[in-house]
Amino acid sequence: MMNARKVAVIGCGFVGASIAFSLMQKGIFSEMVLIDANHAKAEGEAMDLSHGLPYTASMDIYAGDYKDVADCALIIITAGANQKPGETRLDLIEKNVGILKSIIPQITATSFEGILMMVANPVDVLTYAAQRISGYPVERVFGSGTVLDTARLKHLLGRHLDVDSRSVHAVIIGEHGDSELPVWSGANISGIELNHFCELRGHYSHEDSMKRIYEDVRDSAYQIIERKGATYYGIAMAVARIAESIVKDEQAVLPVSVELRGEYGLDGLALSIPSVIGKNGIEKVLEIPLSAEESEKLQASAAQLKEVIDSLKL
Repeated sequence: MMNARKVAVIGCGFVGASIAFSLMQKGIFSEMVLIDANHAKAEGEAMDLSHGLPYTASMDIYAGDYKDVADCALIIITAGANQKPGETRLDLIEKNVGILKSIIPQITATSFEGILMMVANPVDVLTYAAQRISGYPVERVFGSGTVLDTARLKHLLGRHLDVDSRSVHAVIIGEHGDSELPVWSGANISGIELNHFCELRGHYSHEDSMKRIYEDVRDSAYQIIERKGATYYGIAMAVARIAESIVKDEQAVLPVSVELRGEYGLDGLALSIPSVIGKNGIEKVLEIPLSAEESEKLQASAAQLKEVIDSLKL
């Protein structure tokens, strides 16, 4: 019997622990199990988090193992090798697919019927691999995708225009990585077309600003890793946002990493695309309007990922 308010976090490194902290603060789950190859680490995180419970919501947080995931509504997989300075997300693939091949059979061996969310990088490739290895329906296996990149874009645009980032409507799609692309053609500030709003704020060199902001978004993970060794708070809040949409059956539109089946003329890979998210996972993958140039860049991003996927033994 599935418990709609139970979550598992697999991998208790910086990212997994930060996600657990973010989920605890949201108070949307009543039970959270932490699993790590180093069980003592999972126990330590569970203890530390539990000590904050008197100041948040009632919740049972504990270190467990794979038998504890059977009745989870959501499993979040962050386990994987970390991106080292100078290493691209794609360099991580071989290592992390191997890790998935050891984790997922332990999940499928239980009666788990919930949603599997991939967070480990490269998230699009690992989402596709997780679906193939698990055999679960496509709508129940997706990745955190470009939800964080999109937040970075909204933040930087908000700062550029001196406006609340929550009033910024813009999205990053494609690979969560170096070939990702912003959909400038659909960007707006509370319904006001982006370039028009820029001019209202005294900004006229649109091309230069768009290029600079996009590059800042694309490279921000590298910049953070260079300074502090890893990124974890932003992704933790992005994952908590996705989890909230699932638990509350919000039907929120978020650019998660999802396997495509003909959308944009693509299939046989996962890419980050705006999708409607609810309690059953992916309710609908959205084909959003793109300019000719954006369409071309999306196809190029897909081609790059497809090459990687085809080289894997899945």
